[in-house]
Amino acid sequence: MNSRERFLSALACQPLDRPPLWVMRQAGRYLPEYRALKAQSSFVHMVQTPALAAEVTLQPVRRFPGLDAAILFSDILVIPEALGQPYSFRDGGGIAMDRRISTRADIDALNPVSAVPEKLDYVAQTLRLLKTELAGSKMLLGFGGSPWTLATYMVEGGSSDDFERIKLLFYTDRATFDALLEKLTESLIAYFHMQIAAGADAIQIFDSWGGLIAGPDYEAASLKWIRRIIAALPADFPIILYAKGTAPHLTDQAFSGVRAISVDWTNDLAIVRRNLPANVALQGNLDPVLMQTTPEIVSREAARLLESMRGLNGHVFNLGHGITPQAKIENMQALVDTVTTWK
Repeated sequence: MNSRERFLSALACQPLDRPPLWVMRQAGRYLPEYRALKAQSSFVHMVQTPALAAEVTLQPVRRFPGLDAAILFSDILVIPEALGQPYSFRDGGGIAMDRRISTRADIDALNPVSAVPEKLDYVAQTLRLLKTELAGSKMLLGFGGSPWTLATYMVEGGSSDDFERIKLLFYTDRATFDALLEKLTESLIAYFHMQIAAGADAIQIFDSWGGLIAGPDYEAASLKWIRRIIAALPADFPIILYAKGTAPHLTDQAFSGVRAISVDWTNDLAIVRRNLPANVALQGNLDPVLMQTTPEIVSREAARLLESMRGLNGHVFNLGHGITPQAKIENMQALVDTVTTWK
């Protein structure tokens, strides 16, 4: 059984001798080969250049052959950019959008959904390069942001401390909010179809800011749009949902049509496993900060998580969020060694 087969078996909740392993945001600044490439090019340029994006995607799986999946090097904000709202990175950190979306006129002025596949063809080119390079040996993961999470950046104008604008839009002008989410939903459906046609074996939807909205409003603000996307994609195609800070909604997410739910590190994964339907796989959920400690601590905590899931099918080992630039290479190696040698 190769890495791709192992991953698909886990998503199908079939028994395995060990869980497959990949790490969110694999192409992190903790890799010297990534930093060397980044010194010669901007992040956005690398994302938009298929040869460079493919190279960055492959760097982690070359260094750590025990990883069972390669995740496309890209950004969730390519969707707003394709719609006509470019993004950049602030000097002090965080995201800056070219402008804010605040009115219905701003939404109407965005590019049509039909423009998305053409404007993001560089992503399809990257996936085709990766499909050829990987030759079926590893899972190839595409991804995108959820409509709600993308809307937070578009309405806030970038990263935010309080997310007031998006919440105010949701509560005071639902028609305008829904118009934006409708456009994002249709754009993501077109984008994900394009990724699937280009060779992605699974799609992960990142609802990174799903935990910001009040609990009773999560369905209307986020999950109902995710359901729409999943329903529009090919039946039984593997969709993984990561929604940070949404523990109260795990059951609803499990019945959204996803094949797997990626769980953040604040949850006890074994308890979640026992409380959710047996046909929905789980991914996670080691605390990313552990990757800044020591190999001994990483091995100990990874083994503890593995033991807690012993005998429970449908587990993909991962961090509970993306790997950080401060992660140590020796800790990543310890994680790979611990998971791949566990029985």
